[in-house]
Amino acid sequence: MKRRFNTTGPCIPHDHYMLPAQARLADLKDVIDQKLFFVIHAARQTGKTTLIQDLVRELNEGDEYYALYTTLETVEVIPDAEQGIPAIVRVLNSDIQDHEALSGFPFAENAEVTNYNDLLRLCLSQFCRQLDRPLVIMFDEADCLSETTLVSFLRQLRAGYVKRAAAPFVHSLALVGVKNLRDYKARYRDDRETLRTASPFNIVKKALTMRNFTTEEVGTLLRQHEEDTGQEFPESVIDRISDQTQGQPWLTNALAAEIVDEILEADTSQPIQLPQVGQAIENLILRRDTHIDSLLDKLKLERVRRVMEPVLVGAEETFEPTDDDVQFLLDLGLLKRENGSLTPANPIYSEVIARTLNQRTQYSLMQKGGPVGCASYRTDYGLDVSRILTDFQSFWRQHSEIWQERYEYKEAAPHLILMAFLQNILNGEGATIREYGTGRGRVDICMVHEESRYPIELKVRRSDETAEEGQKQLAQYMDRLGCLEGWLVIFDRRPDISWDEKIFLEEAAREGRTIYVVGC
Repeated sequence: MKRRFNTTGPCIPHDHYMLPAQARLADLKDVIDQKLFFVIHAARQTGKTTLIQDLVRELNEGDEYYALYTTLETVEVIPDAEQGIPAIVRVLNSDIQDHEALSGFPFAENAEVTNYNDLLRLCLSQFCRQLDRPLVIMFDEADCLSETTLVSFLRQLRAGYVKRAAAPFVHSLALVGVKNLRDYKARYRDDRETLRTASPFNIVKKALTMRNFTTEEVGTLLRQHEEDTGQEFPESVIDRISDQTQGQPWLTNALAAEIVDEILEADTSQPIQLPQVGQAIENLILRRDTHIDSLLDKLKLERVRRVMEPVLVGAEETFEPTDDDVQFLLDLGLLKRENGSLTPANPIYSEVIARTLNQRTQYSLMQKGGPVGCASYRTDYGLDVSRILTDFQSFWRQHSEIWQERYEYKEAAPHLILMAFLQNILNGEGATIREYGTGRGRVDICMVHEESRYPIELKVRRSDETAEEGQKQLAQYMDRLGCLEGWLVIFDRRPDISWDEKIFLEEAAREGRTIYVVGC
């Protein structure tokens, strides 16, 4: 059976193109040797399960440890410890029975399940007492536990840890999931329940996370396909995939699979070319596979909106380094820190975030006869962007109050509505490249159509200096893109200013460039 790019579940060496997962999270063996309880957290589909299954396999092939992989995913629906802890014990028992070396040792025989607050600790302690080697357990999907099941699970692990000098217990243990341990606290509901010191929080010595692929690693992965089939991934394609995904493992595999299996229909005689990357990205965005859909579903959460909205408008917002909501988005992999700013983790997420929040607007524009397509804006020299934005001014003046109310992200509504308007005009004939993040003081958009680039900067009026500040910023953006014309859109949200004062179009010259200032 030939190997393929994997987008579902853990990688299997004989079935999938893959990279050694442990290279992206070093020194795990040292952590285990030190008898530590630890956390491995990273965004979904970054290789965590592949990593820990490889590690378990490696440890079992040696003669130093017994290693057990188990997943707690099936216990997610059991928040009550009275049923949840016995369910965890049953999961462990099933995995032990499937383990070649451990299946000969009895586990949880004659266990008193009514004593659920100490059941897990006792079963593990009695099991370890029989073993002739230390036991290592990898609890995958540990962060799916909730409420009293989670509280009891963590407390029993702590009890076993602190008593293990007197009573045998697990040698080393990993809690694996999307969330870091501090976010487990959000998984129980009763404010009267507290983990405080009676928890394993003070015995988990390390919180480890997996990095994305480097550009070199993206190339190594993609060239495995070339070695197997002779179908080459050119350097330009490798660089574009690395840039657009920022090495996110699922996205990297998904783009490669889309090009090879769908666009080229598994015909390895056809060449892989650069435009196919853009087509693959568009296909993924429109199809909204589970990976993307599950991330974007989080945009509905208030804790996500609180952080994401300043990112979308480029606000000069400063979040505390310990802010749990920020860390939640970083752990999910939706955002990253870059030069002290929070930004989307990669250009693909940047695009799908904006499009997701704009779905209703995009649909409404098409249904209500809004401008669709570039045909009426073409000139001999390209697109007439000034006329596009003049039409947007008319639309904004007439509909802004109604349309802004449709958005949960109300601060970001003007930016999002303009993005939807531009997307509707391009309508597959071009692309919009968005650059946004906290601390920027603006949002940069580049419309791309028939090899021409049209830089647009969005700002909210904060003072009389906003226009001057925006022109300076836009001039820098134009210089980076190599453009001589640019458009600065300023949204004036002051309630006491008339529309006649808000709506204007002015032309300014700056350092040999022409800037059109568009008031909205």
